[in-house]
Amino acid sequence: MNKLNLARYFKKYAFVYIIAFVAMTASTFLDQLAPLFVQHIVDDVLLAHNIEPLKLLLIGILSVGVGRCIFQYTKEFLCDFAGSKIASEVRINLFQKIQSLSANFFDGINSGELMSRVKDDVDRIWDVAAYMGILMAEVIIRTITTIFFLFRINWQLALIPCAGMIAAAFIALKMEKKLDVLFGDLAQKNSELNNTAAENLAGVRTVKAFARESFEINKFHKHNQKYYELNIDLSRVFVKYNPMIQIITRMLSVISLLLGGLIVIHGNPLMGGEKLSMGELIAFIQYVGGMIWPIEMLGWLTNGFASAKASIKRLNKIYSEMPDILDESKIEEDLLSPFDVSGSVKFNNVTYKAGENKILEDVSFEIQAGQTLGIMGATGSGKTTIINLLKRMYDVSDGSIELDGVDIRQFPLATLRKSVACVMQDIFLFSDTIDGNIRLGERETMTTPTVRLALEKSHSAEFVDKMKDKEHTVIGERGVGLSGGQKQRITIARALARKTPILVLDDSTSALDTETEQEIQGVLAELSGMTKIIIAHRISAVRKADKIIVLDGGKVCEEGTHEELLAKGGLYKETYDSQY
Repeated sequence: MNKLNLARYFKKYAFVYIIAFVAMTASTFLDQLAPLFVQHIVDDVLLAHNIEPLKLLLIGILSVGVGRCIFQYTKEFLCDFAGSKIASEVRINLFQKIQSLSANFFDGINSGELMSRVKDDVDRIWDVAAYMGILMAEVIIRTITTIFFLFRINWQLALIPCAGMIAAAFIALKMEKKLDVLFGDLAQKNSELNNTAAENLAGVRTVKAFARESFEINKFHKHNQKYYELNIDLSRVFVKYNPMIQIITRMLSVISLLLGGLIVIHGNPLMGGEKLSMGELIAFIQYVGGMIWPIEMLGWLTNGFASAKASIKRLNKIYSEMPDILDESKIEEDLLSPFDVSGSVKFNNVTYKAGENKILEDVSFEIQAGQTLGIMGATGSGKTTIINLLKRMYDVSDGSIELDGVDIRQFPLATLRKSVACVMQDIFLFSDTIDGNIRLGERETMTTPTVRLALEKSHSAEFVDKMKDKEHTVIGERGVGLSGGQKQRITIARALARKTPILVLDDSTSALDTETEQEIQGVLAELSGMTKIIIAHRISAVRKADKIIVLDGGKVCEEGTHEELLAKGGLYKETYDSQY
């Protein structure tokens, strides 16, 4: 789906909207009967000095009021129900769409903008689905019925409010054109403001460490000032056009009362001096008052629909995005589980480009199931990219990657990614319990003993057991409350608990002390039947690997065991000499 199809959502709840529309129509017609009862009270009771019809007329007014309340409640409840359902489904489908997109989409967009799309823009759709759509229908029906009753009383006098309605509609259309552009700019600036605030709050410790509070405040102030200026521009549009609509509505009542009063007193010269009764004049003025509401609503609804229109445009930009990584496998996920994968990995002349930038070039290596591969190289040499390609976060530009002798593009994506447990450089822990973070993705299937064993193997139990609630302790967003080393050990425990065919450790012990690092490496060495890929800057982390490759500028410049690489006297030997 490359476009937000709102019609599909509205069609799903069409029956609810039909009932709401019927209830709204009934309420509107009942409301239009009230001035007729008042007309008869004035003409047939007060002016005729006849009390007999009063009882029935008052019962009629009361019945109209009660019926209108019932129908209005029905309309509002049903529209709120349908609108909330539609907004909920749009939001979850949008979130699923975002989740389906490839990693390179997230490389080019910030989280603040996505949050604005998921929250603010979907809220604008809720506005339309819950009440603005039905209000527009009510404005149309009320306008038509009011015009009918006005013409029924006096068609010449009815031309005045009709002219006022046309003038107000023209003003509303002009206002909508200006609002459309402004709401688009406002939403974009809102995204930037959200992202600036979120980024600052996430990195507040770094901000304080470098005494950057003033700089960050000024940066936020600039975005906030622009957001303020756009809101002022929005207000200027309202200030310019809303008073025009207000003047039209007020003048309608004054002119109608003035001309209607003259017709009551002197008669209508265009109709041979025919007069209006006092009751008809009062009913006419009430109908004109009823027309004021639709006229005033035009400006407000124009504002709302312009905002929703801008939101739909932004959502369609996301829907138009297509994932670069497609699940091309014809094998059902249930038929090929990670437990069927042995874990042999082979890179065949792999090249990867990000735009015009070549990250990896002609990379080839092979590792058998159960062996350990060490990857070393300078920062930016493409070490982490190898893992991202193995998990198909990105696809190779040239060459191929094989898992168990099969091109990884032939594997179901879920099976491939569940076959590789990663402990990455960028540690991410959710705001959840330690137990919940370790069970991530397998909350229902992973056993408590498995969690406990993973904590012990990763040496996390040493600090977890000292906490009040132990592994059921809730940690903050991104692991707030834990040290860097503790967070690293939790992520190692999360990977160990999965017992996947392939385990990847991307500089995963950099925050650990030497003793703990050696103990964890001892645990990793004891893991049998698991292919291990260790990316590191320390020789100590890879020296026992069955094979070590050294990357330089995206190419494999050296390959061999620890002893073989030392004997070659290349980059690996230089690194060894600098560390020892």
